[in-house]
Amino acid sequence: MQTVPWAVCDVPLDLLLLSSSAVHGMRPFEFALDAVRDVFGGARTIHFMPFALADHDGYTAAMQNRLAPLGVALLGVHAQGDPRAAVEDAEVLFIGGGNSFRLLADLQRLELVEPIRRRVERGGLRFVGSSAGTNMACPSLRTTNDMPIVQPRSFEALGLIPFQINPHYVDPDTSSTHMGETREKRIREFLEENDVPVLGMREGSWLRRQDGRLVHGGITRSRLFSRGQEPRECEPGADLSFLLDVPARFDSRA
Repeated sequence: MQTVPWAVCDVPLDLLLLSSSAVHGMRPFEFALDAVRDVFGGARTIHFMPFALADHDGYTAAMQNRLAPLGVALLGVHAQGDPRAAVEDAEVLFIGGGNSFRLLADLQRLELVEPIRRRVERGGLRFVGSSAGTNMACPSLRTTNDMPIVQPRSFEALGLIPFQINPHYVDPDTSSTHMGETREKRIREFLEENDVPVLGMREGSWLRRQDGRLVHGGITRSRLFSRGQEPRECEPGADLSFLLDVPARFDSRA
């Protein structure tokens, strides 16, 4: 097993990680609107990365409409002549959802992984992720739900937190006759090979890392899986700061 090193940060990280951008029966971001407004702060321009979907212009325009009530303008990083310079200029970086493999492959192709990591850890860049964007904050891509439609150079993601997240977590349906694997079974298989906690975030949940603390928010609970332990439920408002001290040990075959 190899241990993933954890960088010493020069400034407190400020992250908002959403399981999704919408919940059934609610307007986009409604379940996390106060948290989104807070992390945006006084920023009027939000740098948006639409790389998880194929239609970058359409995705950026759609997200602009959803966030318009907050009085912010979205700047699509894909449309900038130098995406790395755009990351350097950003106050807030928002990475949207879609296919996590395509997203990571584009971040690697554009050489954006290290600049994003450095700006968040040492330059005060506020980071918002949703779904696939939330996956990017983890050390690895390995707990995504997505089909590998493209092959990134590696599964190594941004590593802004030392544990894994499974967005859109769905509980087993005891009445279903479907013979495929449940989400819980897949996470347990991950833990057989990797000693890294996995937070299964149900839709309607979010995490905020700020001032050295990690708080679970939203309108639904999340489920925390750890090797050798029974899963535990995490309520909205729970302090999960202990997860920031967990060493990430991945199988060396990856």
